[in-house]
Amino acid sequence: MPDLVIRNARVVDGTGAEPFMADVAVKDGLIWAVGEVEAAGKREIDAGGHVLAPGFIDIHTHYDPQICWDRLATPSLEHGVTTVVMGNCSLSLAPLVPEGRLKLIRMFEKIEDIKEATFDAAVPFNWESFGDYLDHIRPGLGINVGALVGHSALRFYVMGTESQERIATDDEIAEMCRLMEEAMAAGAIGLSISHVDVDEAGRPVPSRLADMREKIALCQAMAKSGRGVLQTVPYFIDIEQQLANIEELGDLSLASGVVCSIAPITYSPIAPENFKRSLLKLEEQQARGAKVYGQSMPRSFDINVRLSETSFLLYGSRQWSAAMELPIDQRIALFGDPAQRPGFVEAANKRLTGLMSMLTIGAVYSEENKPLVGMSLRAAAKQLGVSMPDAMLDIALRDDLRTEFQIRNMIHADPEEVIKILTHPLIQIGASDAGAHVAQFCGAGDTSDLLGRFVRTLGKMTLEGAVKQVTSDLADTWGIANRGRIAQGAAADLVLFDPDTIGRQEDEFVADFPGEARRYVCHAIGVDAVIVNGSVVREGGAYTEARAGLVI
Repeated sequence: MPDLVIRNARVVDGTGAEPFMADVAVKDGLIWAVGEVEAAGKREIDAGGHVLAPGFIDIHTHYDPQICWDRLATPSLEHGVTTVVMGNCSLSLAPLVPEGRLKLIRMFEKIEDIKEATFDAAVPFNWESFGDYLDHIRPGLGINVGALVGHSALRFYVMGTESQERIATDDEIAEMCRLMEEAMAAGAIGLSISHVDVDEAGRPVPSRLADMREKIALCQAMAKSGRGVLQTVPYFIDIEQQLANIEELGDLSLASGVVCSIAPITYSPIAPENFKRSLLKLEEQQARGAKVYGQSMPRSFDINVRLSETSFLLYGSRQWSAAMELPIDQRIALFGDPAQRPGFVEAANKRLTGLMSMLTIGAVYSEENKPLVGMSLRAAAKQLGVSMPDAMLDIALRDDLRTEFQIRNMIHADPEEVIKILTHPLIQIGASDAGAHVAQFCGAGDTSDLLGRFVRTLGKMTLEGAVKQVTSDLADTWGIANRGRIAQGAAADLVLFDPDTIGRQEDEFVADFPGEARRYVCHAIGVDAVIVNGSVVREGGAYTEARAGLVI
């Protein structure tokens, strides 16, 4: 008797084949049968003709801290994501020595906007090796996790503060390679590096100090396991450097045989040819025989700025960035000090004019601000008779800095251009950043956006083609074994959804993070059930008690 039978499903099997009607039976966490299933299941679900697809895979998340207290990686799972890859951008929570704890927290806080108070409240740091960390998160997982080793964490573990000062010695490289092999044996899925990130003091993170001999050695160490992906974030500020970063990935792939992935590749109306040049560079690497892929996301890069939270968009001004690191009461006092105001206005006019000209006023909390909702900051400043920086500060202070200033439909927003990226054969759906920058946007929900907007509303992709891109394409490239397809014997990671309604709701700003932190979440529409390793983890809009996730 199968444990579960899903009947009357429109199966989109992840291979790109045409949908077909079938029953799908599950037993012992695996797909037992696909077709007309006569045997009754211990549990049965009537799909009612809705789509049954393999569970979706998100290859670019930063759930490393959150998975410590939230084994479901909410809200990604409710969007049909059954596997998340975390540890991107050279940051992971292991390996770790006690004296490196604060350094790691500060890098996560600066780069991924996850606050120190959240770490203090919910991340125990009771591990040292990468394997120890994986052992800590395994119990009670509700979602599958692929964990990358962060190069900056690895380098700091071996070299300490000198990891941000010089290249490594041969002995240090040998030790990093030993630890890399150890991590792969313990269950790591690969390695992540960075070309762009800086730490809390504005210095390049440790990964950026590595030379090619170190990177090649680490890739070769990873490859000894028979699998592994190298992920990187390029120096996207300068297209020439980004292209050089892609070429470097080609060299690393050819030297080691590993798959390399770079994120993000996006469309910007400010530099509309840049993504085309990146795609051409990816094609050049493929022609060389290298295995190099780009990542891109379907959604527009919409973002919110609240002066009560954190914002990487304000890093362009040291004065504003420094103010944002203060406790909220000191921040309010500083922004409200008439003697300090000219300095903030001058700094903003020098460094933040472009940003402020894109802002629109979203959620407000004071009666005085309510008439401004939906108005651009520029228009509000004109109405108030002050400069844009003055207007931003005056409006925010009325709300104790909680005012939501929005950027909408600016970057990666034109579907006619974005589809050229998403459907390129060397682009993978990724770069969601789910779990990071949580006080500025919610990175979860790209799969719902892809299926609801690009497939149904815009008709830019077929249903079976879109599903293939977020299932088997990723499973095959990333070495995620036995997943990404609905086929007999495959892992029973499944998502049941209504193709006529699936979508991504608007972000909500909620207070559900440890350390009294707040975050944006977006809920799914039209997802009926999510099944992880044969267990129904979400159904009818609610989570169950099932916890069958694995480190993969």
